[in-house]
Amino acid sequence: MALLDWMTPESGLRLDGAGVILRAPRTRDFEAWSSLRASSRAFLQPWEPLWPADDLERGAFRRRLATYSREIDAGSAYPFFIFDARDEMLTGAITLSNIRRGVAQSGTVGYWIGQPYVNHGRMTAALRTLADFAFRGLGLHRLEAACVPDNGASRRVLTKAGFENEGRARAYLKINGVWRDHLLFGMISDAGTGQRPLDRL
Repeated sequence: MALLDWMTPESGLRLDGAGVILRAPRTRDFEAWSSLRASSRAFLQPWEPLWPADDLERGAFRRRLATYSREIDAGSAYPFFIFDARDEMLTGAITLSNIRRGVAQSGTVGYWIGQPYVNHGRMTAALRTLADFAFRGLGLHRLEAACVPDNGASRRVLTKAGFENEGRARAYLKINGVWRDHLLFGMISDAGTGQRPLDRL
Protein backbone atom coordinates (compact mmCIF):
# COMPACT_ATOMS: atom_id res chain seq x y z
CA MET A 1 0.00 0.00 0.00
CA ALA A 2 1.40 3.39 -0.97
CA LEU A 3 1.97 6.30 1.40
CA LEU A 4 -0.57 8.35 -0.56
CA ASP A 5 -3.29 5.92 0.52
CA TRP A 6 -3.05 7.50 3.98
CA MET A 7 -3.26 11.08 2.69
CA THR A 8 -6.49 13.05 2.62
CA PRO A 9 -6.93 16.53 1.08
CA GLU A 10 -8.37 18.05 4.25
CA SER A 11 -5.94 16.68 6.81
CA GLY A 12 -2.76 15.52 5.08
CA LEU A 13 -1.39 12.36 6.66
CA ARG A 14 -4.06 10.65 8.78
CA LEU A 15 -4.28 7.13 10.18
CA ASP A 16 -7.55 5.69 11.45
CA GLY A 17 -7.31 2.97 14.07
CA ALA A 18 -9.53 1.19 16.57
CA GLY A 19 -11.09 4.15 18.39
CA VAL A 20 -8.20 6.50 17.61
CA ILE A 21 -7.17 8.92 14.88
CA LEU A 22 -3.49 9.65 14.30
CA ARG A 23 -2.89 12.96 12.55
CA ALA A 24 0.15 15.12 11.89
CA PRO A 25 0.28 18.06 14.38
CA ARG A 26 -0.95 21.47 13.21
CA THR A 27 -0.64 25.04 14.49
CA ARG A 28 -4.24 25.01 15.69
CA ASP A 29 -3.46 22.09 18.04
CA PHE A 30 -1.30 24.27 20.30
CA GLU A 31 -3.87 25.06 22.99
CA ALA A 32 -5.04 21.47 23.39
CA TRP A 33 -1.46 20.17 23.33
CA SER A 34 -0.05 22.66 25.83
CA SER A 35 -3.02 22.20 28.16
CA LEU A 36 -2.74 18.41 28.15
CA ARG A 37 1.03 18.46 28.61
CA ALA A 38 0.79 21.00 31.45
CA SER A 39 -1.90 19.08 33.32
CA SER A 40 0.04 15.81 32.87
CA ARG A 41 3.48 17.23 33.68
CA ALA A 42 4.04 15.44 37.01
CA PHE A 43 2.85 12.19 35.44
CA LEU A 44 5.05 12.48 32.33
CA GLN A 45 8.33 13.94 33.63
CA PRO A 46 9.70 10.78 35.30
CA TRP A 47 9.72 9.06 31.87
CA GLU A 48 10.88 11.89 29.57
CA PRO A 49 13.96 14.05 28.92
CA LEU A 50 14.06 17.31 30.86
CA TRP A 51 11.62 19.85 29.43
CA PRO A 52 13.14 23.14 28.17
CA ALA A 53 12.04 26.20 30.14
CA ASP A 54 9.87 27.39 27.22
CA ASP A 55 8.61 23.95 26.22
CA LEU A 56 4.90 24.76 26.53
CA GLU A 57 5.09 28.21 24.90
CA ARG A 58 3.68 28.94 21.45
CA GLY A 59 7.08 29.82 19.96
CA ALA A 60 8.55 26.49 21.02
CA PHE A 61 5.52 24.73 19.53
CA ARG A 62 6.07 26.51 16.21
CA ARG A 63 9.72 25.40 16.20
CA ARG A 64 8.58 21.87 16.96
CA LEU A 65 6.20 21.93 13.98
CA ALA A 66 8.96 23.26 11.71
CA THR A 67 11.19 20.36 12.76
CA TYR A 68 8.36 17.91 12.17
CA SER A 69 7.81 19.32 8.69
CA ARG A 70 11.47 18.90 7.75
CA GLU A 71 11.52 15.34 9.06
CA ILE A 72 8.36 14.37 7.18
CA ASP A 73 9.72 15.91 3.98
CA ALA A 74 12.96 13.97 4.42
CA GLY A 75 11.11 10.75 5.21
CA SER A 76 13.13 10.36 8.43
CA ALA A 77 10.24 10.68 10.90
CA TYR A 78 6.45 10.76 11.07
CA PRO A 79 5.02 12.49 14.17
CA PHE A 80 1.35 12.12 15.03
CA PHE A 81 -1.04 13.45 17.63
CA ILE A 82 -3.49 10.86 18.96
CA PHE A 83 -7.16 11.83 19.00
CA ASP A 84 -10.16 9.97 20.36
CA ALA A 85 -12.19 8.91 17.33
CA ARG A 86 -15.49 9.70 19.08
CA ASP A 87 -14.97 13.33 20.11
CA GLU A 88 -11.59 14.15 18.47
CA MET A 89 -10.08 15.13 21.82
CA LEU A 90 -6.28 15.15 21.89
CA THR A 91 -5.09 12.31 24.13
CA GLY A 92 -1.36 12.00 23.43
CA ALA A 93 1.25 11.64 20.71
CA ILE A 94 3.24 8.95 18.93
CA THR A 95 6.22 9.29 16.60
CA LEU A 96 7.98 7.00 14.18
CA SER A 97 11.53 8.38 13.98
CA ASN A 98 15.13 7.45 13.15
CA ILE A 99 13.91 5.75 9.97
CA ARG A 100 16.79 3.86 8.41
CA ARG A 101 16.60 2.53 4.90
CA GLY A 102 19.09 0.36 2.99
CA VAL A 103 19.78 -2.93 4.73
CA ALA A 104 18.02 -1.86 7.96
CA GLN A 105 14.52 -0.77 6.86
CA SER A 106 13.70 0.08 10.46
CA GLY A 107 12.40 2.86 12.68
CA THR A 108 12.03 3.84 16.33
CA VAL A 109 8.70 4.42 18.07
CA GLY A 110 8.24 6.94 20.89
CA TYR A 111 5.01 8.00 22.57
CA TRP A 112 3.27 9.70 25.47
CA ILE A 113 -0.29 9.72 26.75
CA GLY A 114 -2.03 12.38 28.82
CA GLN A 115 -2.74 11.33 32.39
CA PRO A 116 -6.56 11.44 32.03
CA TYR A 117 -6.37 8.86 29.22
CA VAL A 118 -4.17 6.21 30.86
CA ASN A 119 -5.50 2.62 30.84
CA HIS A 120 -8.20 3.33 28.25
CA GLY A 121 -6.58 1.30 25.45
CA ARG A 122 -5.77 4.29 23.27
CA MET A 123 -2.00 3.83 23.24
CA THR A 124 -2.27 0.15 22.37
CA ALA A 125 -4.54 1.10 19.46
CA ALA A 126 -2.16 3.89 18.41
CA LEU A 127 0.85 1.55 18.45
CA ARG A 128 -0.97 -1.03 16.34
CA THR A 129 -2.12 1.65 13.90
CA LEU A 130 1.38 3.08 13.57
CA ALA A 131 2.85 -0.40 13.06
CA ASP A 132 0.41 -1.04 10.23
CA PHE A 133 1.44 2.23 8.60
CA ALA A 134 5.15 1.52 9.07
CA PHE A 135 5.00 -1.97 7.62
CA ARG A 136 2.36 -1.62 4.89
CA GLY A 137 2.67 2.07 4.09
CA LEU A 138 6.41 2.63 4.40
CA GLY A 139 7.63 -0.90 3.73
CA LEU A 140 9.72 -1.08 6.91
CA HIS A 141 10.91 -4.43 8.22
CA ARG A 142 11.50 -3.67 11.90
CA LEU A 143 10.21 -1.34 14.62
CA GLU A 144 12.05 -0.62 17.86
CA ALA A 145 10.95 0.97 21.14
CA ALA A 146 12.43 1.36 24.61
CA CYS A 147 11.30 2.17 28.14
CA VAL A 148 12.88 2.43 31.56
CA PRO A 149 12.55 -0.85 33.48
CA ASP A 150 10.34 0.58 36.22
CA ASN A 151 7.76 1.95 33.77
CA GLY A 152 5.42 -1.01 34.05
CA ALA A 153 2.62 0.67 32.10
CA SER A 154 4.87 1.23 29.09
CA ARG A 155 6.17 -2.34 29.21
CA ARG A 156 2.62 -3.68 29.27
CA VAL A 157 1.36 -1.53 26.40
CA LEU A 158 4.31 -2.48 24.18
CA THR A 159 3.79 -6.17 24.84
CA LYS A 160 0.04 -5.90 24.29
CA ALA A 161 0.63 -4.12 20.97
CA GLY A 162 2.86 -6.96 19.74
CA PHE A 163 6.40 -5.85 20.62
CA GLU A 164 8.82 -8.36 22.15
CA ASN A 165 11.33 -7.64 24.91
CA GLU A 166 14.78 -8.07 23.37
CA GLY A 167 17.08 -7.09 26.22
CA ARG A 168 18.45 -4.26 28.30
CA ALA A 169 20.71 -1.34 27.33
CA ARG A 170 22.76 0.32 30.07
CA ALA A 171 22.57 4.12 30.45
CA TYR A 172 20.68 4.23 27.16
CA LEU A 173 18.92 7.62 27.32
CA LYS A 174 19.07 10.67 29.59
CA ILE A 175 15.64 10.74 31.24
CA ASN A 176 14.60 13.53 33.61
CA GLY A 177 18.25 14.57 33.84
CA VAL A 178 19.67 11.10 34.61
CA TRP A 179 21.17 8.45 32.31
CA ARG A 180 18.81 5.50 32.63
CA ASP A 181 18.94 1.87 31.61
CA HIS A 182 16.20 0.91 29.14
CA LEU A 183 14.46 -2.28 28.14
CA LEU A 184 14.59 -2.70 24.36
CA PHE A 185 11.57 -3.94 22.44
CA GLY A 186 11.21 -4.92 18.78
CA MET A 187 8.56 -5.88 16.27
CA ILE A 188 9.31 -7.53 12.93
CA SER A 189 7.18 -7.42 9.81
CA ASP A 190 6.37 -10.93 8.64
CA ALA A 191 6.89 -10.24 4.93
CA GLY A 192 6.61 -13.91 4.03
CA THR A 193 2.97 -14.21 5.07
CA GLY A 194 1.85 -10.60 4.84
CA GLN A 195 1.16 -10.66 8.58
CA ARG A 196 2.84 -8.99 11.54
CA PRO A 197 3.12 -10.55 15.00
CA LEU A 198 0.19 -8.41 16.24
CA ASP A 199 -2.07 -9.94 13.54
CA ARG A 200 -1.73 -13.25 15.31
CA LEU A 201 -2.56 -12.02 18.85
